Amino acid sequence: MELKVFKFGGASVRDAENIKNVGDIVNSYREDKILIVVSAMGKTTNALEEIVNSYYHQTGEVATKLEKVKADHYELLKALFEDDAAIKAELNDLFVEIDWLIEEDVKDSFDYIYDQIVSVGELLSSRILNAYLSQIGLDSSWLDVRDIIKTDESYRGAKVDWDNTLTLADTGINQAFKSCNVIVTQGFIGSTNDNQTTTLGREGSDFTASILSYCIDAKEMCIWKDVPGVLTADPRLFKNPIKLDKLSYKEAIEMTYYGAKVIHPKTIKPLENKGIKLYVKPFNDPQGEGTVISAIGSDHYPPVIVVEPDQVLISISSNDFSFIAEDHLAMIFGMLDKYRLKVNLMRNTAISFIVCLTKEEDRIAGFKEELEKQFTVTQEKDLELITVRHYNDETVSNLIKSKMVLLEERHMSTMQMVIRQVPLQERIE
Repeated sequence: MELKVFKFGGASVRDAENIKNVGDIVNSYREDKILIVVSAMGKTTNALEEIVNSYYHQTGEVATKLEKVKADHYELLKALFEDDAAIKAELNDLFVEIDWLIEEDVKDSFDYIYDQIVSVGELLSSRILNAYLSQIGLDSSWLDVRDIIKTDESYRGAKVDWDNTLTLADTGINQAFKSCNVIVTQGFIGSTNDNQTTTLGREGSDFTASILSYCIDAKEMCIWKDVPGVLTADPRLFKNPIKLDKLSYKEAIEMTYYGAKVIHPKTIKPLENKGIKLYVKPFNDPQGEGTVISAIGSDHYPPVIVVEPDQVLISISSNDFSFIAEDHLAMIFGMLDKYRLKVNLMRNTAISFIVCLTKEEDRIAGFKEELEKQFTVTQEKDLELITVRHYNDETVSNLIKSKMVLLEERHMSTMQMVIRQVPLQERIE
């Protein structure tokens, strides 16, 4: 009997039909012990983020938005359970936690409030999935991942306390498997040592599965997706992307670091450290081969394209036209860390420092305001960052048609471009 970790994303549990498909997949692995990590259903995370914003900014829409989230989940229960009284009571207990919070005046930081409210999405979906698996006869048990994954207090991007988490996983998960074959837990969330809920960063459920795979020495980890496997480009943006049958850990790390959405960027390293294979398999075709990520990759890769929208290009220069020297850079990087901004691309010239960031308006506004006390700062918005691994001239030429390249960097097999869409200009005859 092998120990495996399965991760199911929000699309996999967005409705009754898909949850039943999850049940069929898990049921086909009855001979194994399966730890399931599940995301919030469908667009629940987005809906809960709207509740956070409404509550924090006191827009008066909190109650209406929360009722919509409740109604969506209750409707799902009707489609899955003949008698939904027990599971509905469990969901009500979770919604009460939000009710209590939003009844109080705003007194905590936005990031703290975010983690307390948005984390409920994974708790809801995991309760529903566990109840359904039990209903179809699987020996399933629910586990609160906050009792296992311990973190620091960096809300909305908490760092894992690996030593504590390893100990708790051994006692919590391995002991639980002695009395059941399937455990359902949550992705994306953890808790501090004093049990305050934290989150690991947006789309962090893959990372959760990787953490737990490492801690319990899983035989393999599998991410179930709505694509055939890892593709050379986003099929929503490009025609006929190629499925990659196998990737090395190194190549997967590079792809995800540059923004490939199929896997969270922090996922690979814990698996590589213990040689745990990662399978990316098609949710709608469970027998499909998918992609395997391991120590052995391919000798040659086709061009792999990653497009990151909503980019902001910030140019920082000294007020007196002196050089941007080491002391200036130390200050700038200190501010980037302070405002927890992810640097996607940067360039240093004699009198300026240019940085490309993913749009996070509140954080960038604070970063820019503080910089302007000592520097001249300009910014350009509504840009795209295109990264091409294993690029060639033909691929690059096709990508920049009708586009203005504002910043370009090439390093070995990787090319990055910050671009702006421009209208195609045609001559008037």
